This record gives sequence, C-alpha cells and structure tokens, in this order.
Amino acid sequence: MSAQGPAATPSAEVFVHPVYPNGSTTPLGKQVETLLEDPAVSRAHWGIAVTRLDGTPLYGHDEGKLFRPASNNKIFTTATAMALLGPGKKFDTRVFGKLNATGTVTGDLTLVGGGDANFGADDLPYAPHSESSSGTPAPPKPPALTDLKALVDQLVARGVKRITGDVVGDDTLYPYEPYAESWAQDDEVWGYGAPVSALSIANNQLELVVTPGQPAKIQLQQNVPYYRVQSEVETVAAGQRADGIQVERLPSSRVIRVYGSMAADAAPDGEEVAIADPAEYAAKALRRMLVRRGITVTGKARAKHQPPADAGSYRAELLAADPCDATTVAIGAQCRIECRTPPPPPAAEMLASHTSAPLAEDVVLTNKVSQNLHAELFLHNLGRQSACGDGSILVGARLIRANLLHAGLDPDDFLFFDGSGLSDHDLVAPRATATFLAYVAKQPWFPQWKASLPDSGENGSLAHRFPDAPVKGHIFAKTGTLGESRALSGYLDAASGRTVIFSIFVDDHTPATTADRATMDKIVTAIAAAE
Repeated sequence: MSAQGPAATPSAEVFVHPVYPNGSTTPLGKQVETLLEDPAVSRAHWGIAVTRLDGTPLYGHDEGKLFRPASNNKIFTTATAMALLGPGKKFDTRVFGKLNATGTVTGDLTLVGGGDANFGADDLPYAPHSESSSGTPAPPKPPALTDLKALVDQLVARGVKRITGDVVGDDTLYPYEPYAESWAQDDEVWGYGAPVSALSIANNQLELVVTPGQPAKIQLQQNVPYYRVQSEVETVAAGQRADGIQVERLPSSRVIRVYGSMAADAAPDGEEVAIADPAEYAAKALRRMLVRRGITVTGKARAKHQPPADAGSYRAELLAADPCDATTVAIGAQCRIECRTPPPPPAAEMLASHTSAPLAEDVVLTNKVSQNLHAELFLHNLGRQSACGDGSILVGARLIRANLLHAGLDPDDFLFFDGSGLSDHDLVAPRATATFLAYVAKQPWFPQWKASLPDSGENGSLAHRFPDAPVKGHIFAKTGTLGESRALSGYLDAASGRTVIFSIFVDDHTPATTADRATMDKIVTAIAAAE
C-alpha cells in the first residue's frame, strides 16, 4: 500500500486544548528559553510539553507542532498492548504433523509461528547485562535457540523417527509485511531493521564481528548455512585514519558484503545483521536439529507466507476508518474494518508447543533497550485481536489509534506508520505525548508499564545519562533517535516531591553532533529543579 494519499481530513469539531504557559513567563520558561538560544542548538526545531501527573499544563514550547517521535512511538505501542492484549498475554509456537504408529510423519512437519517476539532469543526476563555495550565484542556464537531445541525434545519424546515431506516455517498468522511503510531500504540489512514475522527467531538477527588483520577476520555466527560473507575489509597501519565498517545486502540476496577499513590496533567491530526471512531460517535450523537427533528428513526446509492484501493508501485507510472506541475494543469486539478469513491451521495433529513469557516481561525488554522488532510484533498482535483482525500493520495501527482517541488525544496531533518509530513519516505533538502519559498513569497496569521505562543513570537507554544526584534514578523516560531527530518523554520525580510529566522533541538538529542531547538533558534537569 502507498504511504501517500490525501491529507488528513480536518476534525469535524474544533479540539480544545488546555493552555500551556510559554515563553519566559515562568521561571522554568526563562531557563528553557535561555538554553534554546545556544547557537549550537538554536537552529533546530524544538517542542516541549510539561504537565503535572494529572495532565495540568506547566510549560510549553511549540507543544502543538508535529515532530518525528523516533522510538518515543514505543510509548504508544507498548501501552496499548498492555491495555488491549493485557500484561499476562502469552503466545504459542506450535509444531504440526501427521504422525503414525511407526514414528513417521507423513508429509510436511510445520512449525507455526504465534507472534512470540522472544522465540529462540533467551533474553527474558530483562537484565541490564543484556544491553549492548561499547566494549570489545565477545567472540560471536550462534544463537542458542533453546526454545527450538525444546520443541525437538518433545518430538523425540513423541517417537518421531522420520519425516517424508518438508520442514515448513509457517508465519501466516499475519499477512507477510516484513517492513513497514517508509522504512529506509538501507536499514534492512541491520538488526535494528530486522523483518517482522509471526515466526520470529533469535530477534531475527545474527552477530557479525570484524577483527583487524592481514586479512581481516570476519565471523558471522549462524546456526545453518544461510548467508555467504564477501569480505572487502582493509586493515591499515596502527593509528592511521580508517573509514569504519559497512555492511550491505541487496534485496533477495543471501550475500553479505562487508567493506571499509580499520586500523591494525583497533578493537574488533561488532555488528548485528538481520535475517532476511526468519520463517525460512527457523525451518532450516529445525531441520538441522532433527537430523542431528537421528530423525530422517526426506524433504527440504522452506517458508510459508500469507500474501498481503492491497489496501490502497495506508494514510487514507487509517484516517478514513471508523475505529472502535477503545472501551469496546476488548478482545473479540467488532470493529468496522474489512473482515478477512484467517488461514486455517495445518490439517494435522499438534505434536509440540512452546508458550512465551507474559507480555509484560517483553514490554520491559522492549522499552529498556528500544527493541524495534518487538514493538512491531506488538502492533501485529494487536491487529490479530479484533473480531476482523488479520494481523496486518493497518489493523494494528487502527487499534492503537482507537486507544489514543479514547485517551483524549486530538486526532490531528499524531499519525503513526509503524509500531517502533523507525519510520520518518511518524508524527506526534509533544502535548499529545504528555496527555497520553497522564492517561496511562491512571490505568491499573501503570506500575508495571512505568517500570519498563529506562531509569536515569541506572539501566536501559538512560544507563549513561543523568548519572548524578539529584536526578539519578528519578527519571523514567523513553528515548528516541532517528537521523537528525531526538526525543525523550516520561516521568520525573521533581524537587518538590511531585511526579511531573515531560515530553521533549527536537527535529533537524545539526548532523553528527550531540549538542541537542546535552541541551535536552539540561532542560529535564531544570524541570526537576523548578517543579
């Protein structure tokens, strides 16, 4: 579907917003305006909204303008998943086949994805040591794929000895939309831009480490032969300027080109590359495990996808929809969206199954480390929950939009093309984010969700920001970075003892600098002291 289409239709009624004190009319405003006059950041576009926990405005600076949220998008996605799927929601990955008394599976053995974002990943529950570090990468190892091994154990226990057909990785729970609208093509090679699949495995990424030498050593640890690595890395003399390491993969190709240069005394460079077709990779890995356990497999490993429907213009369809009020969007409720019959399960017996951890555990991981794939899977899983839901991006986005409208947001204050914020077409106003954060604070699952936000100076993407008292450990906020856009929104414990909501966005800052981030942190510190 096209990302283009008619502009948003103006709201039938004028949305009345509370008035935000602005300019230098307050002590806080005077401090913020002074910070924004710094030549290092004054040419960027800034948007700020500060409120009490109940939503009462305290300060605003262009709070009604639209900005790219980057990973602040995950605030809306993960909170909606908590609201509509529930903190305890779990997902099943199952294996089907026609097993006879002699231990033969007649025909295909099918691994059916159920939308589990953590299948084969072994990274729950979240712990700070699971975050990426800037130190020397450890020697890469293939993903452990513990969950897949457990399924093989179950098959062996059932007496499976032979499979006469193929091993199929089935991700037809959703239409096959591996990439959301307007994602940059050059993101697709990297782990942060990994394709979305109802049968995801090991976060749909593999670790690659490049070590200087003559020639440079390149290690890509994969469980099965999947990619061929083409090395064009040059090692230059110690201390000499190097270009760095780049990775490239053409669409539909299984060749990864690694190129660039690094100094002879440089530390190894660690990268994460995306698995092009996770369902196919899972099928290949399962087939290899079966064979190694002494099970004969006659056929090959392959993927099974559900082709997406052409829904026309995404934006037009999203805004033209009449989304259900979130009070009736509960599981099984009827939304006025086009119904499509979901694919039937394989006409065979379920031979093995794996159940995921509760959704709330994954929300913690997703927000702490800003995991794009998991946020996208939340969106797709939301799209499977309405009565007519097909698991598509569009239907999931409609449910998120419905929840935000129910929370009291101006329909013209936000437009999302994905669940993670990787799209630079996503837009949101700071006042919308602050309003939503105030709404979320009233929900029964709020303590669990708030605990998922990075904690200043302690963990997640704020582990190395706000490291000193009095703000260390007192800011709970979601970060966001995309190109020349940056965001930080959440809650802080102010000097007064009150909890304050803030949302700060900056667009079009000077490239390749962090002056905007430093100014953003000074603004947050000023808010904490003033309120």
